Amino acid sequence: MKETIRVIVADDHSCVRSGVRSLLSATPHLSVVGEAVDSQALAELLDHCRCDVIVSDVGMPGISGESNAVSLLRRVLREVPHPPVVVLTMIHHPHALISLVHIGVNAIVDKRDVASSLTTAIDAALAGTFWLSGHARRVLAAADAPSQPRMGVLSAREWEVFQMYARGMTIHRIAQKLDRSAKTISTQKRSAMRKLGLASEADLANYARQIGLI
Repeated sequence: MKETIRVIVADDHSCVRSGVRSLLSATPHLSVVGEAVDSQALAELLDHCRCDVIVSDVGMPGISGESNAVSLLRRVLREVPHPPVVVLTMIHHPHALISLVHIGVNAIVDKRDVASSLTTAIDAALAGTFWLSGHARRVLAAADAPSQPRMGVLSAREWEVFQMYARGMTIHRIAQKLDRSAKTISTQKRSAMRKLGLASEADLANYARQIGLI
């Protein structure tokens, strides 16, 4: 008999949380020990509730005015040790999915695949195996994403600049706000785009919409 796995579920839609809770409750070895409606609630929950795996959306409200949970999940995944993270998402932009891979998430489950794939994804994540549900796998396969070695993990500064730029701030304004030179900001913005595989401003805007930045 499998040991009971403690799961924290985070999503800003009550219907999604309810569906996930119902699905996991029907699986004998899985138990939902906490639910969060946004990134702040998830951060607080992780401070006092032990869990074996996190199942989280990325498009929910972030911390300190951020519009997604990517920064929080990035911080969680940098801790040693940390619970594996299974992302629930409707993202269908390959670069957005790749960025989640690069911050270290253990599995990505398209919300259309939840009923058939979530428990498998959790088991795979706990076993240390990276896992993609069907829709997510097809998006990456169609884009030939694994063959793009230029992709990389953004530094904290690159991510900060990227978010500001994506939300409409100019390079000059970002430089003023962060007390850096415009040349430095421009370099960090270009580096972020390169690492995310974004070739144009249109790609950047589309990616930002996909992950909830705008």
